[in-house]
Amino acid sequence: MADATFPNPDELQDPNTSATNNSADHVAGEMFDEQGATAPDGGASKADASRTDQEVADLKDKYLRLAAEFENYKRRTTKERADLFKTANQELMTVLLPVLDDFDRARQHTQSTDDANVVRESIDIIHGKLTKALQQKGLQTMDAKGGPFDPELHEAIAQIPAPSEELKGKVVDEVEKGYYLGDKVIRHAKVVLGQ
Repeated sequence: MADATFPNPDELQDPNTSATNNSADHVAGEMFDEQGATAPDGGASKADASRTDQEVADLKDKYLRLAAEFENYKRRTTKERADLFKTANQELMTVLLPVLDDFDRARQHTQSTDDANVVRESIDIIHGKLTKALQQKGLQTMDAKGGPFDPELHEAIAQIPAPSEELKGKVVDEVEKGYYLGDKVIRHAKVVLGQ
């Protein structure tokens, strides 16, 4: 048994023989590490590094392509949306042009007349045509008079004493019509409420 200050001579090894004995335990082609551990061939670690670098490059390329594709998608949808608005406006204008033509014809034919009935009749015809054209595009009028007040549909501009008991809290008069476009309210009806 050796003392802590004096090591056992059998346990001591020559540094030259120690490397030889340790190297005998290793397979040919492997390198000996300074800590005594073996490392695989340097080519294998380089292969892992190059494979990792390749994966990073592939992921980076995939990310860049995806980002570019998303930018193209945003540009394309913005352009399509602008085109849709232009097309929708063009379609509405095409429907309204005949009404404008009717107004022009009515103005020409009623300039020389003093008969109010002729003017009224031409306005009624044009109003009917305009209403029909707008209804074909989905515009609907709101019926508010006599019904209950709904703040989602109506805008109260005044309150007056109700002419009858059944009109209390209801719409007594409609100052300006409200309109739906499909199911959506595009203009609230301006109404007078009965107290």
